[in-house]
Amino acid sequence: MKRVLLTFMVIVAGLAMTAPDAAAQSANRNGRTDKGQSNMDAWQKDMAEFRARSDERRHIQELTDSIASVQAFAAVKNQDFVLEAQTVQFRNGATVFVNDMTNFISVKGNRAVVQISPSDFAAGPNGVGGVTVDGRISGQEYRVGKKGFATYSFNVMGIGINAQVEIYLTPGTNQASATIYPNFNANTVWLQGNIVPYENSKVIEGSSL
Repeated sequence: MKRVLLTFMVIVAGLAMTAPDAAAQSANRNGRTDKGQSNMDAWQKDMAEFRARSDERRHIQELTDSIASVQAFAAVKNQDFVLEAQTVQFRNGATVFVNDMTNFISVKGNRAVVQISPSDFAAGPNGVGGVTVDGRISGQEYRVGKKGFATYSFNVMGIGINAQVEIYLTPGTNQASATIYPNFNANTVWLQGNIVPYENSKVIEGSSL
């Protein structure tokens, strides 16, 4: 009987000693769980704020593009604009990234200027790295398609130019491309860039031929 009682007391003592350890482990696990949940909540909050900022920036950009598009379409329709080119492609397929302050097509009333200045190192005939030609416009036509894409075409004739020019506008933005078809040779040139109202342009016009 004494042996049984002694064995029972040993078991009870052992359980009493392990109980605090089990409680401590449970508390540690709960603490880690709470910390992990707190970190997850903070991450989710940061992501929500990031998405909100991204949506706001996207909305502002869309609004800016829309305003620029309205201005570009109106400027072209009124023959009072500049296409500031960022790339120029030549007949041989070579595409050159260019300075949009010295590469452009401008239209002001019945006068058009075409300036191609791909070089930043040589002055060229126009003094700004290329060639500048100007002339009077005739045969102009402005068309808007069903999906909002617009085309503005005209002939330009002057001392150094006799060509047909076609400009293509993309709805929802002021981005545009242009093709210059010389009337007496096959040296077609393509430009891509942005349309801005004439008074807002900061292009540098060189000396015309």
